Amino acid sequence: MKTKEIVSNLSLDDKIKIITGNHFWYTHPLEKHGLKSLLLTDGPSGIRKQSEGSDALGLNKSIETIAFPGLALVTSSFNKNLLNKYGKLLGSIARSEEVNILLGPGVNIKRNPLGGRNFEYMSEDPFLTGVLASEYVNGVESKGVGTSVKHFVANNRENQRFSNSSNIDMRTLREIYLKPFEIIVKNSKPASIMSSYNLLNHVYVSENRWLLTDILRNEWNYQGLVVSDWSAIKNRSKALKAGLDLEMPGKGQYTINELKLALQNGDINQEMLDKSVQRVINTAQQYHSVQDPEDYNKDAFHNAAKEIANDSTVLLKNENNTLPLKTKTFSIIGHLAKKPRFQAGGSSKVRPYNVVSPLDAMEHDINSYAQGYDIEEDSDNDDLIKEALTIAKKEQYIVLFLGYPEYYESEGYDKTTLNLPKNQVNLLKALYEVNQNLIVVLQNGGIVLTPWEFMTKSIVETYLPGEAVGESIKEILLGIVNPSGKLAETIPQFMEDIPSFYSFNKSKTEENYLEGIFVGYRHYDSKNINVQFSFGHGLSYSDFEYSNLNIKTKANQLEIQFDVTNIGEYNGATVPQIYIGNKTSDIEMPNKELKAFEKLYLNKKTSNTVKVVIPYKELRWFNAQTNLWQFDIGQYDIFIGESVSDIRLNARVKITNEYLDIQNPLITEDTYLYEIIDRKNEMVESLRKYEFDKMISSVGEDKSLAPIFENMPLRSLIMLNLNINTIYNFIEDANKEILQSKIN
Repeated sequence: MKTKEIVSNLSLDDKIKIITGNHFWYTHPLEKHGLKSLLLTDGPSGIRKQSEGSDALGLNKSIETIAFPGLALVTSSFNKNLLNKYGKLLGSIARSEEVNILLGPGVNIKRNPLGGRNFEYMSEDPFLTGVLASEYVNGVESKGVGTSVKHFVANNRENQRFSNSSNIDMRTLREIYLKPFEIIVKNSKPASIMSSYNLLNHVYVSENRWLLTDILRNEWNYQGLVVSDWSAIKNRSKALKAGLDLEMPGKGQYTINELKLALQNGDINQEMLDKSVQRVINTAQQYHSVQDPEDYNKDAFHNAAKEIANDSTVLLKNENNTLPLKTKTFSIIGHLAKKPRFQAGGSSKVRPYNVVSPLDAMEHDINSYAQGYDIEEDSDNDDLIKEALTIAKKEQYIVLFLGYPEYYESEGYDKTTLNLPKNQVNLLKALYEVNQNLIVVLQNGGIVLTPWEFMTKSIVETYLPGEAVGESIKEILLGIVNPSGKLAETIPQFMEDIPSFYSFNKSKTEENYLEGIFVGYRHYDSKNINVQFSFGHGLSYSDFEYSNLNIKTKANQLEIQFDVTNIGEYNGATVPQIYIGNKTSDIEMPNKELKAFEKLYLNKKTSNTVKVVIPYKELRWFNAQTNLWQFDIGQYDIFIGESVSDIRLNARVKITNEYLDIQNPLITEDTYLYEIIDRKNEMVESLRKYEFDKMISSVGEDKSLAPIFENMPLRSLIMLNLNINTIYNFIEDANKEILQSKIN
């Protein structure tokens, strides 16, 4: 039966039930119409289907399944194919467990590293987030399971997340915080979008019609379902009016009464209700039609989790090629080697199938082990330190496992520090006094400050690497796998350097995004601030050389080509990153912005040619004055390298007005003379007709007066004895010439 026919035969109570959650994780069925309930389940890095009880925070036991690496780590792969595979694996398990909608991926920007849920989010960069999340969505949905991209939008802190207002200017909102969602919606058409708890510029997101309807549906043409975060809706009728379809987990009869009253009062109308009912039914029909359960091999999926971690782990430091350890003797110190942190807490926590600790995985490779500290404590344990020092004094190399306890970071609250617990740092210092060959392996959801970096030979960042944590770390340390992960976020030297340091979490009710577009590397790179480890940074056991850069400015796009050679002694992978800097705009711009990247696998002593196409529309910025995306004709810098700060090739190109799909702005009486000079090739005939070309030439001959006149708008040229009518006639003819050039 078609959706509209079903809706027309529903009672008012049934219509409201359809858009209201049933129990905790389900929607209401319509058995007489053959419509089953939808099962929506966490989480983005493993299926958290609860087998007893219901809650949103992981308090009740869930099914046994694979605990995959968290998104903070997987994003560090910079590997589009891997994210697609990751999604397919999650989709297969979800389908096996008869889950219809997987609540993920989490794509909120890592605005501040203190964000308590950063382990679940992908990056500080909207482009990287959007591209990789699109592949995740494609992978999951290829298995007939829907996704719910979250949390839409600007849920970038956990403290008071139910009631604080994210206050963001329009350009920043468009370019940074909405951008990943826009990329995903346009490229992957996810089954659902989950609205966030917070307010946006003092309007609850769940009640924000501009956001949920004007932008999401009318501008981006999104056809799927908008679902609330659990218990996010404060006023159901306002949310329905704004365009929010499905309330989860639902308030039963209370919602039915609330919406009936709203209909009677005229606060909402039948058309609004029917639209949301249709969307829920369409989603239920689509994602039940292929929901035949299928078994999955847990051992094979466990091994896949290891391979994902291998491709994502970041080698931050490797002084004097200390790693790999395959020909060296070593011991392990650290409680986290025996009791690893492999997944996050809160709603993303799953019940793992087979956790293999680093100590178990490497028991036959090491000389000895010492606990060193208690991961549940902050204070020193003298006996544990003494035992660790006894081993370190006689060992060649020490692999020291450090990281955050689970209670340091979670959904629901933000972190208060980026430092390791004191007992871990004190242990590191004590070990350094007796053995300088220290290799640190980090386990953490969000980034760790490393003022102790100088005391280490190597640092390996594993984030939360999933249940195969030990096997993956073993293969990295011993050189069975060559690391190739790249940081998807910056590790600063000092807390005070973080762009949102002075505004993050300062108010319980107002979160003011004072840093604007200068989030993450856009801030550090543009302001030339030294960082500990840059965005995009990640070492390999090989070295890579870049050469033969060739750039073509074609109609509508840049075509970039260059060669990469593995000049090292190991087969391995790297990620050429292409950044572009707008050197033309007269508004503030970041020095560089990531616009393309490719994961490239190369055998030792071999080369490959990388070819990248960047449409000019990807170089636009959002003009809040015109409420339009704007492209600037002029100079652009191209940077190609191993990170935002490790640039291997660069060039400057000029993009002119011959590229047909770029809509050049028309000139007005407020257009400055320097803009006319820059665009003189667009209006040659008009300049000649009104002899403005002679005026420009004569002005340019006087070096002291030229800057003054160039900095005047056209309407002020009456100071040069130009008739105001002549100026307006020139503007009219020049705009005709600009438009005609687009047609021709």
